Order: sequence, then structure tokens, then C-alpha cells
Amino acid sequence: MTDETHRLRLVAVVVTYNRLEQLKITIARLLESPAEHLSAIVVADNASNDGTQEWLETVSDPRVYIERLNKNGGGAGGFEAGMRRAMQDCDPDWLVVMDDDGRPRPGAFAAFHRLDLSKWDGIASAVFFPSGEICEMNRPSRNPFWHRAEFIRTLRGGRGGFHLRAEDYASDHGQPIDVTSFVGFFISRQAVEKIGYPDPDLFLYGDDGLYTLGLTNVGGRIGFEPSVQFEHDCSTFAGQRGRFRPLWKVYYYHRNLMLLYRLAAGWMFWPVLLIILPKWFLKIRAHGGERRIFLRLMWQAVKDGLRKHTNVEHDQVLRWASQK
Repeated sequence: MTDETHRLRLVAVVVTYNRLEQLKITIARLLESPAEHLSAIVVADNASNDGTQEWLETVSDPRVYIERLNKNGGGAGGFEAGMRRAMQDCDPDWLVVMDDDGRPRPGAFAAFHRLDLSKWDGIASAVFFPSGEICEMNRPSRNPFWHRAEFIRTLRGGRGGFHLRAEDYASDHGQPIDVTSFVGFFISRQAVEKIGYPDPDLFLYGDDGLYTLGLTNVGGRIGFEPSVQFEHDCSTFAGQRGRFRPLWKVYYYHRNLMLLYRLAAGWMFWPVLLIILPKWFLKIRAHGGERRIFLRLMWQAVKDGLRKHTNVEHDQVLRWASQK
């Protein structure tokens, strides 16, 4: 590790909304890192109303910057605002982004600074549950439509064909990937200046996938580095397979996933669409008593996804979800 690497300014961006207890743990974990490893922390508060704002006002560490949004902009809006504030006020060489329930394992930033960063524009962490199991929702992947081997494996085995495998997490070296999540994602200043910020109109779901795949699509180099480890304390997430709670999430999930498929698949998007749409609409079976609302949200998601239309106010989505 060189002295120059020590002087790299790493700035964390944390997005929060009404999860004060999780945020407290994450901020404490971040502040355990010495200033030479973590120069600043920007907390993007999505207009929380659970006491988050009041608690943040008591945090006296000068490394902590607060970006308070006037309304809940979802994860996408929070990351856009937080990253923009970090670039404007914190003079970073690299950013690292995370949700309020995602945080570095001890030593993660030291491991980051030991890397040869000259070969990467972005870095995906190895993300685990607090129990030590690999966090599936944060498993990085390669786009099967760009790589023959992954395409064949996906045809044979589905999702596991393009996501990184368990042995990749145990490796002692990094490898290139195409897409990852925003839990423990590092991105260089030059990369942000090249591609800009996440689209805040996405609100939630897929904003991280679209952003990181977009970086790869323009020639950015993203590496999975298993020595840089995060934990994601979402093991208590309660849900049912194919079921959305609250129901308005149906819209964002499928609209944004359609945008992601379109970017990933290129000309193959149209035949892929014929496969995925029936599967999506079959999810209606999990929404007994709400099928009319489910269909309304799904049809709107498909229409807006096809038109690449993201400029939809969240209040409008809530109205679609409340109309009987």
C-alpha cells in the first residue's frame, strides 16, 4: 500500500428513511473508521418522521454531513441527492454508497485502500447477512446477454447462471462484473463525472442495477473484490413469494425491471418480453381481493416501461394503488 493510496479521500453516502435504530448502528460503524480511511459521511434523509432528523442534529462529528430531503424520494432520490452533495462539498476521490441497514464489516475500508484501484472505476463488495450467509439480493452478476458462457449457464440453470457463485466470495482476487447493488458499492470520482447520478425518478427498485449496468455499458470497469466486505441487516425482511406489500410497489418493481431488461438484453429484449410478461401477470394469484388494483398497477408499469417513462409522481402511483 502506497502513501498515495492512504491519501485517497473516500466519502460514504448513506440513504435513510424511518429506520433510526438501523441508522444509528451504521453511523457508529462508519465512525469507527479513521479519517485516513473514511474522510466524510453524507446522510441523505428522505424526510423521515421517526425522530431521525432530531437525532442527526445531535451528531457532532465534523465528518458527518446531513442532506435533508423535503419529501421521500425513495432510494433512488436519496442516492442522487446524497451523491450530489458528497461530490459538491466533500471533494471525494471515491464514494461508497449504502442503505441505512447496510454497513461495512470491520476492516472493509482498510481492505479497499489496499486494492490496486487503477484497474477499476467501480468496486462491488462481498455482502453478507449478519449471520455470515451470503446476502442473495446483493449478489453481483455479469450480464448474460453480453457474455456467452453466462448466457448458456442461464439457459440451463436460471438466475444462478449469471450471478457470482459462493466460491467467488472465497477467492483471494477480484474479477470483473457488470451489475451490482448499492450496498457497499464504491465508485470513483471520474466515473461519477462521466455518467452522472442515479435517476431519482426511479424511486425504488432497480436504480442500482440500471446505474451500475449503465456504467459498464459506457466502458466503465466494475470489479467484485471479496476482501472488501459489508453486512446487510435485512434478515428480518418479511414477505411472501410473488406478493407485494404495500401494493404500490408492484408499479416500481416491474417498470424499473423492464428498463433494466431493455438495457441488458438489447435487441433480444422483445423475445425476452414474451417470456417474462406472462410470469409477471401470473403473480395476480398471490393478490386475492386486490386483483383489479394489481392489474392496474401492472399494466401501467408495462406501458411506462415500454415508453421509458419514469417521470411519474409518487402521489400518482399511490392513487393508482388506492382506487378500487
